[in-house]
Amino acid sequence: MGNLVLCHEQHAAHPYEISRIHCKIYTIEELCYYLCNNLYLIDYTIMNEQLCNWLDEELGLSALSEQLREMMQMHGSVEKFVLTILKESKIYREAQMIRIQNVLERLKNQKDIERQKFKGDNLLESGEIEEAILVYQEILNEERDESVEDKFYGQIYAGLGAAYGKLFLYQEAAKMYDHAYKICEDKKYLKPYLYASYKYMSMEEYHILLTKHADYVEVNAQMRQEIEDVKAKSLSENNEIQIDEWKRKYRRSNI
Repeated sequence: MGNLVLCHEQHAAHPYEISRIHCKIYTIEELCYYLCNNLYLIDYTIMNEQLCNWLDEELGLSALSEQLREMMQMHGSVEKFVLTILKESKIYREAQMIRIQNVLERLKNQKDIERQKFKGDNLLESGEIEEAILVYQEILNEERDESVEDKFYGQIYAGLGAAYGKLFLYQEAAKMYDHAYKICEDKKYLKPYLYASYKYMSMEEYHILLTKHADYVEVNAQMRQEIEDVKAKSLSENNEIQIDEWKRKYRRSNI
């Protein structure tokens, strides 16, 4: 059963519009939902008198609006501004607030493009693979940002490689890891590149591939050994489970 959330009764007669995405908001819940789902996009523009007035006049949250105004006058941080709104709404549990605070802290000094990557990485980690792919692709489709190193883009390709791999799109994954290695020149991308290639290529094609790079044979040997180790561990664990099951059946039969 999911957790119950106490909703506020107040519904604005006139919505607050988030101009950045042309979104109209009518309740404090909708505002909090927007903030939590767009932590990666939040910047100083969210701190404005119009939002304070809307909270006061439309939702009757005078104490909160006054608190936010004081924060603006004291040149408080965007992160604190957002957390104050979320805390005062009393919608989120402590564990959720800690997670949100950690994300905001991580994003605090990052460039917009780094925030986008962080969003993609988190979506990938949480299993929202298609959404992560869209974020990574958006970064690559935009005009190149000269404020970040080439390796940053290599990491984006690696993220795409991991995402495609999770969807079993091994040919696409191999292409992305190949791009990542060529840009970053980091051998850690060779193993997933070779694994993805092994999964979609014929054995003849794969053996030809191994002859094209001096490190491929060595990395392939390491990869195959790791695969064998995983198989052996899995077999051993299965055997232990079967033995335990046999012991339980034996004990029951002798009771």
